[in-house]
This record gives sequence, structure tokens and C-alpha cells, in this order.
Amino acid sequence: MSDVHSTEYKFQLKDGLLGAQMLFVAFGALVLVPILTGIDSNVALFTAGVGTLIFQLITKGKVPVFLASSFAFLPPLFAAQQGQFTYPGIMCGLAAAGLFYIVLSLLVRFFGAGFLHRLLPPIVTGPVIMLIGLILAPVAVHMAMGRAGDGSIWLEPQAPAMIIAGVALATTVLVSLLGKNWLKLIPILCGIAAGYATALLLDITGLTAAMHASFMATAVEGKIQGVASAPWMDTVLISFGGLADRPWLAMPNFTFPTWDFNAILFVVPIAIAPAIEHFGDVLAIGSITGKDYVKDPGIQNTMLGDGIATSLASMVGGPPNTTYSEVSGAVALTRAFNPAIMTWAAITAILLAFVGKLGGLLATIPVPVMGGIMLLLFGAITVIGLGTLVRSQVDLMESRNMIIVAIIMVTGLGGMVLNVGVTDLKGIGLGAIIGVILNLVLPGKDKKEVS
Repeated sequence: MSDVHSTEYKFQLKDGLLGAQMLFVAFGALVLVPILTGIDSNVALFTAGVGTLIFQLITKGKVPVFLASSFAFLPPLFAAQQGQFTYPGIMCGLAAAGLFYIVLSLLVRFFGAGFLHRLLPPIVTGPVIMLIGLILAPVAVHMAMGRAGDGSIWLEPQAPAMIIAGVALATTVLVSLLGKNWLKLIPILCGIAAGYATALLLDITGLTAAMHASFMATAVEGKIQGVASAPWMDTVLISFGGLADRPWLAMPNFTFPTWDFNAILFVVPIAIAPAIEHFGDVLAIGSITGKDYVKDPGIQNTMLGDGIATSLASMVGGPPNTTYSEVSGAVALTRAFNPAIMTWAAITAILLAFVGKLGGLLATIPVPVMGGIMLLLFGAITVIGLGTLVRSQVDLMESRNMIIVAIIMVTGLGGMVLNVGVTDLKGIGLGAIIGVILNLVLPGKDKKEVS
């Protein structure tokens, strides 16, 4: 067996290019979170690289995974973007989510991996994952139409926005279904590229300017369809004005957290879903390589690595980390099992983090391009939650299961707010906490779920 296909860690120069290719597979999803939420993409690259190296150190270089931006934590990042919290405050909450992982890893160390299944069975995690996608659905629709994520203002004219969102969405879908080999692993990147190219074409041909004039002509008392337009909206979708001012080499725009207990209570319950998904990710990469990573290096150590990587990322203003299924797919395709290849991917990410113009180029991507991608992404998150219930053969007609799922979904989606003295619980956090409590206190628990 060659060094590449061996599961033993062996760091060698010749694997550098393969490591860079692994980063390329993850790149579209990695930078998607910062682009959507206003975080510096260079910071996300830096924390992804450092987080992966930390994970490898804690797991003794035994697991060939790459850690980067987690979609599960988009709701709190959007809350900060929309002014509900400050960015430094929400970073405090995200750092606490990493500590939650660390606490879970300690509990698993003492009580065994079955503890996670008893506390967070599919009947809880499935609906909570569904909530993440459904609560974010309006954000995707608004951005695909050319509005800000909360729908409060027009950022782009509606017609060109929906054209490029449609192209981005269609390309992502087609590549996912028809792509071969490496292409099939980067549908998001292909969708972004197609949407971006379409926007450039609309600008060059003057169609953007014509549709902008038509759009503005429909304004009534300064508003279009009852929504004001952004004062900086102009006749082009892509402007390279700010790119020229970006230096080639620059420090990432690190942001340090400030204490915010409300943000902690808002974020930590959301961490329930990705925590249990981490268990599934470790099982998945183990099935690809033929190794039992739950036993060696142990799920307690992989979760500890994930938690510390997430907390440290948030301490410098980066998005929380998670294991990337795209990269696991690339590992399966190439059979490149040597964990040192992920070290090269991490090093490449860290080096790219100091290329100032890269962040500037990513900032030129029009909002509707990302909106088109999110139409699929947030729906896919919902389907993953539903799939969790299906794979676990949860009988939703059984009264206890129906009650838990129904109350999680309605309280999470219906706008219920519960004041607990120090803060208000709502949305995903409220649904998650209610789900955990109901699962623990309701009689008639399915024996299959607690085994």
C-alpha cells in the first residue's frame, strides 16, 4: 500500500498538492459562511487551518478530516448581522458552544459514548436540525430576490437578482446530480462561479443597467413593493473598486469576543445538533477508511478536538468549526487516507488567509448568488433532519414521538418566547431545550433509542 493510501500519519512534501486539492473541495462551503454573515473570509481560512491542526494534535494525527465553517451556527451569526447581538458578543456565545463540546467529551469519557444517544436521541436531534433549515429559509428567499437577509432593504434590482440566483441554484443542482469525479465534490463552488459569471455578463451587456432603471421606475414614495432600496445600489452587480485598494499580503481582520451572557444562552442550545452530528461524521470517515475512530483515538478525543477548535476560532472572530462531509467524500474518491494530507490542506488555508486580495475578491460576489445557493442549502439541512428520523426508524405515529416532534417544531417555528429571568429563549434554542426535557420526562421511551 502506498503512503497516500495508508491510514498511518506520514508527512511528506510530495503530498502538498493533494492537500491543496482537499482544501479546494472544501473551499466553496468554507467561505460561504463568512460571505453570508459578514465575517472576514481570511479569518475563516485561518481558523479552519489552525482548527484542523489542533484537531490532529488532540487525536494524534489518526483521523483524515478537515475542520471548517459550520452551517449549523448560521442563525446566531445572522442575529449578529441583523443587530440582535454584536459580533464580539455572539463570538462569546460561539466560544461557549465549543466549551459545550468539551463538556460533552468529558461526559463521554466518564459515561461512555452511549451517553450521547441517551441524552440526544434522533427524536430530539432530527427536529432540531430541521428547525435550523426552516428558520433560515426566509433568509435564502430574501437574498435570492435581491434583498438583505431580513428582507428590510433592496440590495439589488429584483429581476437580475433572480436570474443570477436561478443560474447559481441550477448549476449547483446539475453538478450534484451529473458531475463526475472531482467535479461532483464541488457543486457549491461551481454554482458560485456560474452565478458570478452571469452577473458579469449582465453588467457587461448593459442588461443590469436597463433592469435597474425599470426597477427604480416602480418606486412609490421611495419604496418598491413597500421596501426601501439601498442608497448604494447602482447599475452594476459587481464592482471591483475596493479590490484594487486591498494589499496582496495582509493580516486577517481578527475580532475578539466580549462577554455576553444572553448570547451564550442563545447559542449553546443550537450546539446540540452539530454535537450529535459529529458522532455521525466520525462513523462515516471510519467506514471510508476501515478504521474504528470511535474507539481509537476515541469519540471523546475527536469531540474534544472539535470543541477546542471551535472555541479558539471564535476567540479570534472566526466561525465555529465542524468536520466537512465534502472532504470525506474526496477521501473516499481518492482513497487518500493518510491524515498528513489534511495537514497540508490546513497549511494551505493558513497561507491563503494572509492574501488580502482574496478576501476582497470574495467580497465582490453579489448577494443573490449566495441566495440561490442557500435555497438548496437550507432546504438540504431540513432534509438531513428528516433523514435522521427516517434512518433511525422513528415511528412518528407513536404518541410519545409525535408529541416531542410536534412541540419542538411549533415552539421553534411559531415565534414563542420564554423568559427565563436572564434572557429570552426562542427559536432553535427553545425548541432544542424543550426537546431534551420532553425526551427525559415523558414516559414510554422507545428502548431502541436508549440502547
